[in-house]
Amino acid sequence: MQTYFFIWRVEPRNIPRALLHMAVDRISLRSNPHISFFKSLGTGAGKTFTPNDADMRTWALVITTTLSEDELTNLSVIAQWRSFAQSEALFELEAISAHGLWAKQQPFPLTRSSKWDGEVATITRAKIAWHENFRFWRAVPPVTDSLLGNSGLIQAIGIGEAPVGLQGTFSHWESQAALRAFAYQGEAHQRAIAQTAERQWYKEELFARFAVISHSFVTLKR
Repeated sequence: MQTYFFIWRVEPRNIPRALLHMAVDRISLRSNPHISFFKSLGTGAGKTFTPNDADMRTWALVITTTLSEDELTNLSVIAQWRSFAQSEALFELEAISAHGLWAKQQPFPLTRSSKWDGEVATITRAKIAWHENFRFWRAVPPVTDSLLGNSGLIQAIGIGEAPVGLQGTFSHWESQAALRAFAYQGEAHQRAIAQTAERQWYKEELFARFAVISHSFVTLKR
């Protein structure tokens, strides 16, 4: 069982087509017996997790499946995205640890030892209680500044199933040691963890850590 994370960049004229795929891809993906979990995702800078962060030119898809990479990329959903996207980043992932739920399920079966010493990725996702949104948004910028300033970070984007309330991040790190340094030594992050426990911001939350088995970036259109 593998998890794949796609990131597509589209031209402004193809934003309506991307929005259409966000609505209709689920029909095909849900009917595939080899796919146990998927989410079509909008993205953003991840600086405030407000609608102002949204990047309408960048879209993502996370899938947990028994399909091989070749079988997965031959699906019509992936082929259609590739037909109009400018570029594609693709991560093949195996879960090292996962805590919490996403849409009332644990979508990432553990398939890799925690002793992995290569690059890692994380997916965080939270369903934020509506009455806590404004407090949550105020707490995010210091954590984001600390994250983006971390020397061990390769890439990070905000992800979301909706403009408000269903928010998360995807981040790619040089090593588990770099990730741990941010998680346990960063003052802003530790303060946010304390506020989370105090304020009970989340109605549902998930944190998953993955071994990065492979990753690629291709330009599809110039």
